[in-house]
Amino acid sequence: MSDIMKNINKSEVLVLKNEISYQEGQIVSKTLIQNQSLSITLFAFDKGEEISAHESKGDAFVTCLDGIGEITIDGQKYELKEGESIVMPANHPHAVFAKETFKMMLVVAF
Repeated sequence: MSDIMKNINKSEVLVLKNEISYQEGQIVSKTLIQNQSLSITLFAFDKGEEISAHESKGDAFVTCLDGIGEITIDGQKYELKEGESIVMPANHPHAVFAKETFKMMLVVAF
């Protein structure tokens, strides 16, 4: 089997929020795993940045690593703070908005 993890050190204790940096006026992403069954990506949103409503074919598990984010699922808004998580169910419209600077880990299982 090929090495499916990338962009991250192995056999080392990591602080995930330190593995990605904020960029002014941008959303930065760093893919750790991407295949047909699983996607793990780190995101850093500058305050006010957003990913508009869309749907995914997989269940998306979001964990806030830093800051405050607003997750909208089927029109309902949820505030996410450091250490909190939420599942955005497959085939339901969802969006992400950075109320403050916001870092998250997104795990999508297809």
